[in-house]
Amino acid sequence: MLTDTLRATREKIVLDHFRDEVAQQWDDVLSTFPHPRYEVIATGVVHDGNAAVRGYYADTRTAFPDQHHEMIQLRHSDDAVICEFYLLGTHLGPFGSVPATGSRFKVRMTAYFIFEDDVLVCERIYFDVLTMLKQLIGGLDFKKPKNWLLVIKALLGARKELK
Repeated sequence: MLTDTLRATREKIVLDHFRDEVAQQWDDVLSTFPHPRYEVIATGVVHDGNAAVRGYYADTRTAFPDQHHEMIQLRHSDDAVICEFYLLGTHLGPFGSVPATGSRFKVRMTAYFIFEDDVLVCERIYFDVLTMLKQLIGGLDFKKPKNWLLVIKALLGARKELK
């Protein structure tokens, strides 16, 4: 049964988690899970365990060092806190196979923070990867010859990521 106390406890864990991710305080973020696990549904990738999740943080902050979010709505269910938010950042490093484009992005996402009682067991993230890739590649000026090779590399990288 979801009580007001349990709801408040879960919400604090999730909000602390979000805050510490933006601040890149990885030890603090990881302390919100007894066993860290991210399931990124758009890419089909699961990051399971401390080392895998730290690798995920390193990869995403290399790609988007200024990554942050704007909360839209937070909801509670019997076993989850569901967050709708915009993820924002600037593409300054490789994002998988897509080389840095310098483009900014803003993508609407939903994250399900799955709980067993008051213990966070998984963050499951949903977003439209094509919307993100369109913004990363679409931010390039295709009229400038200096960007043509980057556009080709980015499109080939995006194609690889979508397989």
